[in-house]
Amino acid sequence: MKRLIPLFCMFPLNLVAGPAAEMKAATEHLLHGISAEQKKTLMAPMADAQRENFRYTPRDRAGLLFKELDAKQREAVLVLLKTAMSEKGLLKSQQVMMLEGVLADLEKRPEFRDPEKYWVAVFGTPGDPDGWSWKFEGHHLSLNFTIVGDKVALTPSFMGSNPGEVKEGEHKGLRVLADEEDMARALALALLKAGKKEALYTDKAPAEILTREKRKATPLKVEGLSAGRMSEAEQAMLIGLLKVYLQRYRPELAEMEMKAIGEDGIDTLTFAWAGSLNKGEAWYYKVQGKSFLMEAANSQNNANHVHAVWRKFDGDFGRDILGEHFKGHEH
Repeated sequence: MKRLIPLFCMFPLNLVAGPAAEMKAATEHLLHGISAEQKKTLMAPMADAQRENFRYTPRDRAGLLFKELDAKQREAVLVLLKTAMSEKGLLKSQQVMMLEGVLADLEKRPEFRDPEKYWVAVFGTPGDPDGWSWKFEGHHLSLNFTIVGDKVALTPSFMGSNPGEVKEGEHKGLRVLADEEDMARALALALLKAGKKEALYTDKAPAEILTREKRKATPLKVEGLSAGRMSEAEQAMLIGLLKVYLQRYRPELAEMEMKAIGEDGIDTLTFAWAGSLNKGEAWYYKVQGKSFLMEAANSQNNANHVHAVWRKFDGDFGRDILGEHFKGHEH
């Protein structure tokens, strides 16, 4: 099986200047190491339609293909990723990519399932005070970053795992999105045990996350149980689940997002589970707040194919920070 070289932990980066400044420096370093033709492929204007072309299905993307880069260029891409992701997030990203090799063996389609078929793209000019962005995307992985000044937007953020659990071979037992599943199920079971039956809003799981690949996410129907009706222990479990998604990113960025959720009020959150609570059977859940949605589904491939996404209603692709920046400016 073809494997992705485990470079994520091999190239240390001195993270002291803050995420926005380090993203600018890492992107400029990448630009210095590629050809003029590669720059044309990597770079696009902020207004380019591909910037908000959110995809997690297996298809070609805009930007430079990781597979076609040399060793130093790959190193530069991975250093850029390190400016945004935590060690746990980097590991999960690598494992998501590695699963393409598992699928290549299972499906006998190595030309289609390739752990190096991921793209990096940059929109705008790094460091532009009016905003710029970059993304790293391929099958089951969509990481999008928009930077305005020292502010960084992190969504849409998607990770998928197929197989959800590797059943055989070298990686048997690997569950890349285990926490996303297990912590949500534990919360649902705790709520049901406490008699809060509203948490299970239907016994039929949808076939897919409901927002799918929509460029703009809108609030879903409010279902399930409000955090205001949870005990302190149950609320702590819910916050722990939120952190599974937020802590894919470096601590400064995760803390910024957790602070914003807290300012909206934990009581405004809702948790809703659909489908079976038995492992190995189809399930779905959503956590929704005033400004964001996290949802995950595991129905495909005999309930062994997980999709997990974090969206912000106004903040995807930095729409909120870009709007705030341009407010009162003539552009």
